[in-house]
Amino acid sequence: MRPVKAAPNPAPSRETAAGKEPLWRDVVGDVLRRERLAQERTLKDVAEAARISMPYLSELERGRKEASSEVLAAAARALGLGLPDLLSLAQTRLAGLPRARPARASYQGEVRLAA
Repeated sequence: MRPVKAAPNPAPSRETAAGKEPLWRDVVGDVLRRERLAQERTLKDVAEAARISMPYLSELERGRKEASSEVLAAAARALGLGLPDLLSLAQTRLAGLPRARPARASYQGEVRLAA
């Protein structure tokens, strides 16, 4: 992979802002958008290179659609990345997000049976 200019940090998604687990499609979409903007490319340019529609790519970037592995690979290739690169960037981004707090069980204590 090559160094690129960092895109500005977007506002936290409603999932992370509310303390819920982030959705994979939101994280992958964010990575696609950041990479496209870092390369100073348009939605139209990348969509044409990936052979997907511009509105569909836009929805992917916004986390509105779950993409197949074939579509993700095409979008990654259009950005000069391999699918493993895209997934690695998404995993790194996901690991850097605040963790949601697990729900607490209503546990009152241990019950012991008399012998």
